[in-house]
Amino acid sequence: MTETLPPPEDRQTTWAYLRYRVNRDVGGALAWFRARWRASRLFRILAIGFGLALALWIALFVWLASDLPEAEALLTYETPLPTVVRGIDGEIVHSYARERRVQLQYADFPQKLIEAYLAAEDKTFFSHGGVDFLGTANAVFDYARKAGTGERAVGGSTITQQVAKNLLLGDEYSVTRKLKEMILAGRIEQVLTKQEILELYLNEIPLGRRSFGVQAAARAYFDKDVDQLQLHEMAFLAILPKAPERYGRKGQEQAALERRNFVLNQMEANGFITGSQRRAAAAKPLGLVTQRRERSVDAGYFLEEVRRELIERFGETAEDGPNSVYAGGLWVRTSLDPQMQLAARDALREGLLRYQGGRAWAGPIATLEVEDGQWASRLQSSPLGISYKDWRVGVVTRRSGPNARIGFANGDEAPLIGLPDRLKAGDVIAAAPVGNAWAVRTIPEAQGALVVEQAQSGRVMAMQGGFDHRLSDFNRATQAMRQPGSTIKPFVYAAGLDSGMTPSTQIDNSRFCFFQGAGLGEKCIRGGRGAGGQHPMRYGLEQSQNIMTVQIGMTAGMNNVVREIERVGIGKFPAYPSTALGAGETTLIKMVAAYGALANHGRLNPPTVIDYVQDRRGKVVWRADQRECRGCNMAAWDGKPMPRFGVRGTQAMDPRTAFQVMHMLRGAVSRGTATVLNSLNLPLFGKTGTTTGPKDVWFIGGTQAMIAGAYLGFDQPRDMGGYAYGGTISAPIVKSLIEKTRAKWSDLPPVAPTGVRMVRVDRRSGKRVFEGWPTEDPKSAIIWEAFKPDTEPERYTRQDAIAAKRNEILALIRAGRQSAESAVVKEPEFLEEGGID
Repeated sequence: MTETLPPPEDRQTTWAYLRYRVNRDVGGALAWFRARWRASRLFRILAIGFGLALALWIALFVWLASDLPEAEALLTYETPLPTVVRGIDGEIVHSYARERRVQLQYADFPQKLIEAYLAAEDKTFFSHGGVDFLGTANAVFDYARKAGTGERAVGGSTITQQVAKNLLLGDEYSVTRKLKEMILAGRIEQVLTKQEILELYLNEIPLGRRSFGVQAAARAYFDKDVDQLQLHEMAFLAILPKAPERYGRKGQEQAALERRNFVLNQMEANGFITGSQRRAAAAKPLGLVTQRRERSVDAGYFLEEVRRELIERFGETAEDGPNSVYAGGLWVRTSLDPQMQLAARDALREGLLRYQGGRAWAGPIATLEVEDGQWASRLQSSPLGISYKDWRVGVVTRRSGPNARIGFANGDEAPLIGLPDRLKAGDVIAAAPVGNAWAVRTIPEAQGALVVEQAQSGRVMAMQGGFDHRLSDFNRATQAMRQPGSTIKPFVYAAGLDSGMTPSTQIDNSRFCFFQGAGLGEKCIRGGRGAGGQHPMRYGLEQSQNIMTVQIGMTAGMNNVVREIERVGIGKFPAYPSTALGAGETTLIKMVAAYGALANHGRLNPPTVIDYVQDRRGKVVWRADQRECRGCNMAAWDGKPMPRFGVRGTQAMDPRTAFQVMHMLRGAVSRGTATVLNSLNLPLFGKTGTTTGPKDVWFIGGTQAMIAGAYLGFDQPRDMGGYAYGGTISAPIVKSLIEKTRAKWSDLPPVAPTGVRMVRVDRRSGKRVFEGWPTEDPKSAIIWEAFKPDTEPERYTRQDAIAAKRNEILALIRAGRQSAESAVVKEPEFLEEGGID
């Protein structure tokens, strides 16, 4: 047949030529199809069948593709990452994670690790377009062969298809999901590079032990980072996508070895390793670890406080925002000092155990059902645990007279000795190993808290809210509302100083009278034995004299006192006389912050546990220190003084008043109610507190740089015993803390603010002296005292000395008379509610 060409002028344009070719070819094809259609019935049947199949395929494709997620979403996909917490030195101390995830970049993955996954999962990855049709055909055949048997067919999925399944589709086991997976895989290959697909895959693949991604799995199975893995370990990780919860289990070692060696054989067959490398790796054992080294400081109460603040600020899950705690991949710098935290934990535990010593067994931690034999799983699923010496938490599985057995969460059982009478089967207890048995140990029934804070910044360096956070997550440092007792007194004295009094002002300590109403008339309370008469204000604070404190509060005005207490953040208290003795309720952390204001020249810094928060890319999204530094980012120095940050905190007190109170409180350590701390040879100040009962015992104090506070008491307040005082129970806890961290406590003397004058005074009378000098002896007659300008006392004379001696003798006589009296003078309600030391 002779081909007819278009005219030469039409051939000059490409469009005309193409139109000519299409018309010719389509016309020829249609002519051929019509001829075959007329001539052959079989052709007509086949053509109709093919057309129906094509239409069905197009309809199926449109249906499957209509609701598929966009592959472009992977361009902005954010791996759900845990929040990592760092301490004050920048070291990782904890992470908040419900799954183990670590995100790496493609360059961070060792080449041999990549090759192990290619050999195990998708050896044609770099050559296919998203779907391996040969592998898919094999999967279809296997699916047909296993249909109805309940067995799961081989996947046949490429790495790209697995990315589509894990990130976009889910793990539904169906033919339609597989078809959608294939369509999405093709789209993903058009959007992402091969390296980007592999990076997503190696970061997201579930590999068992709650691990997602190879870095998390390397930590879970070998306690290593990916760059530390050996060839046989890489091959093991590559077998996990097939059965992530199987090969790492006990009893599956042989199956895991066979599968691992298969991967090594495939690596050799693909030219990734040599034969000698394969043989050396195949000879190695699995080497799986059963216990990972936990990168976490024992700071459960502190870290839970951090977690609460983060959730409140950023949310908990990905649905709450891009910077959520359990998906946002935050990096959190805290003020936690690990050494200080461990010292605080140990010091508080020692104090609790000292108080508990000699008392009867306090009872079980909890109770569990043991009769059905499922006690191990119940104990394992409970949050109970303990980290103290070699103690463990277990459940009493049997008790028969003097014999008993204890069971642990791993299913082990052992004999139990040292049985309290009240112990019974089902009791969850603490026990310690003794030979081949375990002995019952007592968890202190009384609880307490200990907080350490930097005075100039409010940064909390350590926080222990109980004996062990695994036994009780109730944080007594921040959540327990307790009466502060005499630890409130410094702020009563501050109100007195603001009203015109001085540390040398004479206060009557003989008695205090108040009007109870028309029916009861006036009531008078006597001062302590041997302490009656007039004394300088300093004496009342050092020796924690209740009568003097109430006298000062009433003279200054209780409205002024409660305003002073509120300004330093302790709380809003009623303007009653009992408030001067600590009858209100507050928390330990608020009291520590208030004492920080005393040390910080009256500037109050709210306590903080978080310094700043960075997102997954390192951008700071929140910081506690909101001060601006103008000029800090200038391009070049402008010749002016170096820019500096402003002062932190809020001026809550007169700086001179704050220093005067702190200076007087140094006397409480030197010769007052907290002398147990005097042997530390540090410029310490502080105040003890013991509430009526006593129900709570306190000590708060420290140096001008750092404040520590501790309290002990029962969670359901009750009498702790007549011998319980802040000076004998709580102050030794702070002493132990300081001894364990002595290098962190500065021995520099405190710095006075502008406007304070240091004057020599007679300690007993408070009057000024010009002869003699203060000594290192705490009982020295001459001391330095802090005064505001023009408030210095008069000179001390010989007549003053004679009068002081006379008053001392009279006080002794009165004390003797009082001891002979049989009548008991009942103190009024406000003293029963207030502090006594």
